[in-house]
Amino acid sequence: MLDLTKVNQNLQNQSPLTIIEWALKTQQDIPVKSIISTHFGPYEAVLLHLVTQVDPHIQVVWVDNGYATNATYRVANKITEQLNLNLHIFVPQRTTAYLNVRYGGLPELDTPEHTEFTQIVKIEPFNRALATLKPTLWFTALRREQSALRQELNIVTKAGDNLFKIAPLLDWTSQDMQNYIEKFNLPNEMDYVDPTKGPQGRECGLHKITF
Repeated sequence: MLDLTKVNQNLQNQSPLTIIEWALKTQQDIPVKSIISTHFGPYEAVLLHLVTQVDPHIQVVWVDNGYATNATYRVANKITEQLNLNLHIFVPQRTTAYLNVRYGGLPELDTPEHTEFTQIVKIEPFNRALATLKPTLWFTALRREQSALRQELNIVTKAGDNLFKIAPLLDWTSQDMQNYIEKFNLPNEMDYVDPTKGPQGRECGLHKITF
């Protein structure tokens, strides 16, 4: 059993690559099945590049909610090809056309309709990904500067009975991300829309729950 307090103390101030190597290589006494989640939005190539350096075959989970911009789909293809990602795509069980009719467009924030919409396009597909792939480690590109909730996170957190969430980039800034993108000539795209989030800095719901 991991002592999360001790683990997070030891990983504090370590580089993202060191954190990833610790998670993937030093936990040999624990059966490890790993995933990395992505939405192919701004700077998403950074963590994908870092993790695939250590495990080129890691399972990459993309919940394609059906509302991505054309630019997002283009950059998703570029990143997938450049990094040779082992990509697993999960989609909602309702089409975008159906949802647009049901809600008359995107539902208003902080309403029961918005909660239901988020469940349909994001939470349920991701839960299905977890049930299908059965990971024990989940790498995510969460960063403290993105929202108030994320400022309080640790690098390693328990996300379920047999699931630990790893955030190697937690203390990186947008400038750190941009520098990495430029250093390794990675595809990047700022034209990204999350239909569940609304204003920048608002949580989408996925990282507020325990699975």
